[in-house]
Amino acid sequence: MSKRLAIALTVILLALVAWAILVESNAFSIVINGQPVTGPLKGEIGVAGVVAALIAGLCAAIILLFVFAGIGIVVLGCIVFGGLIFAWATFPYFLPMLVPLAIVWLFVAISRRSSSSPPSA
Repeated sequence: MSKRLAIALTVILLALVAWAILVESNAFSIVINGQPVTGPLKGEIGVAGVVAALIAGLCAAIILLFVFAGIGIVVLGCIVFGGLIFAWATFPYFLPMLVPLAIVWLFVAISRRSSSSPPSA
């Protein structure tokens, strides 16, 4: 699975680089020491810049994944709690329906926890 994913991401990266270099547009230009780059190495310099930017973005994404994994759970819990408060404030007549639903949800959670836990020796 991961080998197929790596191959797919590599093909996508190469397609992105080819598109950025081969499609002629004036949206960006490469300038070194105040002079625009021209000549046969213009494409290679552009490819190196795109690849370096993609690698830096990937590294930043990996770091953010580890930083925000724990924070994300807390934020998600706060969003759910805020949504419950908002629903309670907006539709107070739904509260009598939500209380039995919460009790059923609690029983299902307890039964799942007890059935999924391994037997003790």
